[in-house]
Amino acid sequence: MSADQPLILIVDDDFDFLEINRIILEGAGYRVATASNPDEALTRIDVEAPALVITDLMMTSIDAGFDFAARLKEDPRTAEVPVIISTSVSSALGLDFRPESADDLEKMNVDAYFDKPIDARALLAKVGELLGARD
Repeated sequence: MSADQPLILIVDDDFDFLEINRIILEGAGYRVATASNPDEALTRIDVEAPALVITDLMMTSIDAGFDFAARLKEDPRTAEVPVIISTSVSSALGLDFRPESADDLEKMNVDAYFDKPIDARALLAKVGELLGARD
């Protein structure tokens, strides 16, 4: 994989989710880095800023993903980096984080939202769309 390929950072405390999505994204030609929590992700970002971030919503706290996304959008180095947030929490559990509009996504400091498990084709399409929007 070429160093000029976009780097995607996946942040999730679920090892299986990290690995499955790493394989999917690498198979599509992207470089992928992984982190198991927001602090580890921020350390990785200090080394190399990603072109896109995919993060879990609930890690160390119920809204760790939202807090992490907000930090990325506040940092001039990563303010323009697209963020995709995902969660396995559903409305069946009494919690519904699904955005209903583009305004909701903006308030969440994210560019896209997916329920887990994420459909590989939908993920690749959204990643391509978001990275294409940066060119």
